[in-house]
This record gives sequence, C-alpha cells and structure tokens, in this order.
Amino acid sequence: MISKLKKALSNPTVINILTVGVITFSIKGLSFFKDIMVAESFGLSELLDTFFIAILIPGFIMNVFISAFTNVFIPNYIAEQKKGENVEGFQSVCFIITICLASLLLIIAFLFTDTYLEFIYPNHKPSYYGLIKSQFYFLAPCIIIWAINSVLDGLLDINSSFGISSFGSVFIPLTIIISLIFFKDAMGVNVLAISTLIGSIANLLFFLFFSLKKQTLKLGKPDFKSENIIVVYKQFPAKVSSGILFGLNDIVDQHFAAQLIAGSISALNYGIKIPSLVMTIAALALGKVFLPYFSNFAIEDSEKVFERLKIVLKYIALISAAIVIILLFFSDFLIKILFERNAFTDSDTDIVSKIQQMFVLQIPFFVGARVMVKYLTAINQNNVMVLTSLLGLILNIVLNYFLIKSMGVYGLALATSIVYFINALALYLYIKYYNTKASQKELV
Repeated sequence: MISKLKKALSNPTVINILTVGVITFSIKGLSFFKDIMVAESFGLSELLDTFFIAILIPGFIMNVFISAFTNVFIPNYIAEQKKGENVEGFQSVCFIITICLASLLLIIAFLFTDTYLEFIYPNHKPSYYGLIKSQFYFLAPCIIIWAINSVLDGLLDINSSFGISSFGSVFIPLTIIISLIFFKDAMGVNVLAISTLIGSIANLLFFLFFSLKKQTLKLGKPDFKSENIIVVYKQFPAKVSSGILFGLNDIVDQHFAAQLIAGSISALNYGIKIPSLVMTIAALALGKVFLPYFSNFAIEDSEKVFERLKIVLKYIALISAAIVIILLFFSDFLIKILFERNAFTDSDTDIVSKIQQMFVLQIPFFVGARVMVKYLTAINQNNVMVLTSLLGLILNIVLNYFLIKSMGVYGLALATSIVYFINALALYLYIKYYNTKASQKELV
C-alpha cells in the first residue's frame, strides 16, 4: 500500500493535480473568507441580488465563448507543437480571434442590456435596474481582460506551469476583501464590481509577467490557414453552442428565482458556495491537468487514454460519494459557522442549508462530466456536447417549472443536480459508444 502511494506521488500527472488542488483550495479558502465578509455586509439583500445579475452576462460570455475557444485551442496547439509547425503564428491567430470575439460580445452586451433586463427580470422598480446597470458598467471591461487571461492561462498549462496559472485566480477575492475593509464607503454600491475589475487587471499583469519569463508567449506573423487552426475553426462552433446551451441554465435558474421573494437569488448563490468549492477544486485540478494530458495521448494512443479516463472516473465516483455524505450531514452546521452573523440571520441559515443539500447531490456528476468534457475536447469530439447541453437545458426548464411549484427555491437547486446527473450519464454513454466503434474500425 505504501509503495503504491509512493509510486503515485512520484507520477508527474498526480503531482500536477495535487499542485493545482492545493493552490485552488488555498485560494478558495480566501474566497470563502471573502464570501463571509460579503454575507456580513449585505446578507440576502437586493443589492447583492443585483450584483449577481450584473456579473451574470460577463461571466456567461467568459464561461461560454472565451473558455470554449481556449479549450479548443489547447489540444490543437499541442498538435502544432508536435509537428514542429509555426506555433508563433498559431498563437497570434488565437489572440486575435479571442480579443475580437470578446470585443464584439462586449458591444452586444452593452446594446442589449436594457432589453435583456426587462425580459429576464420583469416587473421591478427603476432603481433595481439602475443598480444592475451601474455595476455592469464596471464589470463589462472584464470581458476583454478575461479573454486575454484565458489564452495566457492555456499557454502556461501547456508548458506545465500549473501552479502559476492556478494562482492567478487569487486576485479578485483578494481585491474584494481589501475593498470591503478599506474602501467600502468610498466605492459605495459598486464596491463589489469595482474590486472585481481591479482584481482582473492584477491577474492580467501577473500572467503577462510569467508568460514572458517562462517564454510561453511567442507571437509571430498570424497564420490563418494552418492545418490545426482550421480544426479550431471547425470545432469552435460546436463547443460554443454546447457552452451557450449549458450556460443558459444559470440564466434560467435566476429567471425562476427572481419570481420568488427578494433574496432568493442570493440564497441560491450562498447555497452553492460549499458544493462549488469542492467542485471547483476537483474540476480545476483535474481539468487543467487532464486536457493537455489527454491531448498528448490522443495523438499517440487513443485506446490507452480511454482506459485511463475510466480509472479516473472510478476514483471520482468513490471519493465524491464520501464527500456528498459528509456535506449532507453537516450542511446546517457549515452554513451557521461560516455565514450566520449580523445581516445573515438564523432563518437565512435554515433556507441556505436546505438549498445546499440539494446542490451537494450534483458533485459526483459535475466533476465526472467536466473530466469527460476535457476528454472529448482533446479528441476533437465537441459535437456531441451540443446535444447533451440541449437535453440538459430543456430538462432544467421543465424541472424548474414543476419543482418550483412544490418546493419553491429548493426545487431549483434539486433540478440542477438532476440535470448534471443526466448530462454525465449521456456523456459517458457516448464516449463508450465512440470508443467501441473506433475499436471495431481498427480490427477491420
């Protein structure tokens, strides 16, 4: 047993996973302290609701469009490297596409803000919409900054600089904490939005410094016609489409939550904090390492990488099941000890604790699905994710509609967990089918 443990800990892949996991855990600890301060300052308030709405569109653009491009770019950049092609030209094209895409989406977000707010969050006072737009104007520039950061992050991951790329996420929670302590009155109602912008700029400077130091940033004459960049063009629409459909789940949830009593959106966001901590640490530690890992092996031996995927999924199921049981049992205690003070009352704890129990159920399926998505991206099989994301969106709308009637805000959280279960099952069945079909072709 000890010899197996020593062998595992000497494996570079395991070391990278642990490195990212430890750094992510530390930063998430800081983020939790930030959440405690936000809860103490705002509770389940209208101001906090409007901040979550204001950051929803920039976050949606980042998670759907920009991250989609980065994920498609990584495996094909590795392929470009292995062939000894023009990686400098490839990088330049990726930066150009990313910045242009982010700029276009930023303009669209500005033009349609009023229409979007009135359609998704109807029947509110002008002051409510004013709070959202006031914070959105500070958050909107983050779209461009996050876009550049995502490519720099991907290049650092390809270079196995996982510790540096993981550390970049420390700046936003750190600036929010500093702002709440020293500049809350000066920044006023926009304190969370302004500090998010400042943290994003600090993250960009950090990534630029280490990208130059590690020489991962190598720009050259753009090559828009290279073989691997053409693959990126073809895979990107499918990746974006699946991301849009999947990302719409958050908007759907907030739409239904906005129809309930004030503070429901904030309650959902607090209820997902601890499950999100577990899922983010696992998904980042595994996803950041396994996308380059799967991409390298997919070029050399696709059957071998599938076998390794199954081993990873088995361990995810065992470990996450134990975590789910623990979090279900200690849910009320955790919310009380972390958030219950000042504006966050005992009744808030009761609501958020029950929401958290519903969200906790999704952990094994969320983490497993994230790893399977990285696998499919590594082998350029992004089309199937459009179908699974569409299925998840339709199911989420239907479940929200019915469960909100019988369970209120708790039904929204339970619906999310059910959707992740269906999504993970569909992805695994497709991967199994794809590899069976590939094996049969090789035999013929």
